[in-house]
Amino acid sequence: MKKIGFLLLLLFTAAGCKTNPFTGKSTLNFYPNSQVFPMAFAEYDQFLEANNVVEGTADAHTITKVGQRIATAAERWLTANGYPGYLKDYRWEYHLVQDETVNAWCMPGGKIVFYSGILPICQGETGIAVVMGHEVAHALADHGAQRMSAGTLQQIGAVAGNVAIENEEWRNTFNQAYGIGTTVGIMLPYSRSHETEADRIGLQIMAIAGYNPDEAAALWKRMSAQSNGAPPEFLSTHPSNETRIANLTQWAPAARAEAQKFGVTSFQ
Repeated sequence: MKKIGFLLLLLFTAAGCKTNPFTGKSTLNFYPNSQVFPMAFAEYDQFLEANNVVEGTADAHTITKVGQRIATAAERWLTANGYPGYLKDYRWEYHLVQDETVNAWCMPGGKIVFYSGILPICQGETGIAVVMGHEVAHALADHGAQRMSAGTLQQIGAVAGNVAIENEEWRNTFNQAYGIGTTVGIMLPYSRSHETEADRIGLQIMAIAGYNPDEAAALWKRMSAQSNGAPPEFLSTHPSNETRIANLTQWAPAARAEAQKFGVTSFQ
């Protein structure tokens, strides 16, 4: 038990050692890029080999074009705000995959996939920029490593409880309560906070890249219209569509103002 307690103390001590440049807050992250990125790059390559990657089409070209503009905008912001070299270990890559799933994702280190199923909702380049900005923001804020860190702490807490509780019946009760409590009370809100953070960072970056931030709320209205229902927000990894639309509408003027600092005054 003492060893577990020491490990918990060590992890919590290390957890606040990295700062999110976009928020200025310390983050729960004790997995360095040197550990996370190679794993992500390898998984990305395996995914591409196993799926139908679309190449040479206008849509595939647009995905790459938008991704490069968003990554350049992120680097401009980071350099201007005292974080030159922040992206030195990132290896940006953008691929369109033929799949009717309405989704896109970005692995740590900048490995991005768009599924073809999301393109009708994007309705063009600016809509793609909304999604791209959000996914790139996840990578910029190290959300993948933070989720790994939170998951590790959750597992250590479970082990500690099982070691401390000798009575089998009480241990079973603890495991059930701990699983539900930490998932609904900690892990799901933590995931929703990452999604909200990525929405805000992504909105800012897409505006600096020259894309209209007002399109973000419009895209989520289209997403909401085709949704077949979702679990209550407190049981979801993502904020509700209504919450996202309200947030993005509220944040759009600030994103425009941030873009103006970089000489961007018109948007497509």
